[in-house]
Amino acid sequence: MNGLPNVCPGQYINEIMTNEASIPNTALSALAPLVGEWKTVGTHPMVPGKTFHGKTAFTWIEGGAFLVMHSQIDEPDIPSGIAVFGSDDDSDAFFMLYFDERGVSRKYETTLRDGTWKWWRNSPEFSQRFSGRIVDNGQTIISEGELSRDGKTWEGDLRLTYTRIK
Repeated sequence: MNGLPNVCPGQYINEIMTNEASIPNTALSALAPLVGEWKTVGTHPMVPGKTFHGKTAFTWIEGGAFLVMHSQIDEPDIPSGIAVFGSDDDSDAFFMLYFDERGVSRKYETTLRDGTWKWWRNSPEFSQRFSGRIVDNGQTIISEGELSRDGKTWEGDLRLTYTRIK
């Protein structure tokens, strides 16, 4: 026994339990342009000359109360991850809770305004920021990431182009 909860697929949970809070969270409606399946192609400055291919999907869960992202890059050096987006009534920013196959867990702030999706995390030991422009009538996201190991000096991180599949 590893001490982790017994996790059931969401569909099964919905079959045995209903919850009045499983309704659309209107505060998250700005994130609606992300919903769907995307093919990704990108590069990383730490792996020069290599092109990464993958996929990402954004799906409403719990009746629209939250948005979930599943991302996968077909390269062992780039981790697959899961993120859940939520909101806080006291701010106009959203939050993204991220977890990946390395066991890394992080909280990011995120926005989507004027066709630009951003997320960032400021930590003295490891900060990240990401910006993605939504173009081609919502069919493409061109993104660029940066990271800082000291909170002052920024260097390139993963760059991805998302192309909508569905």
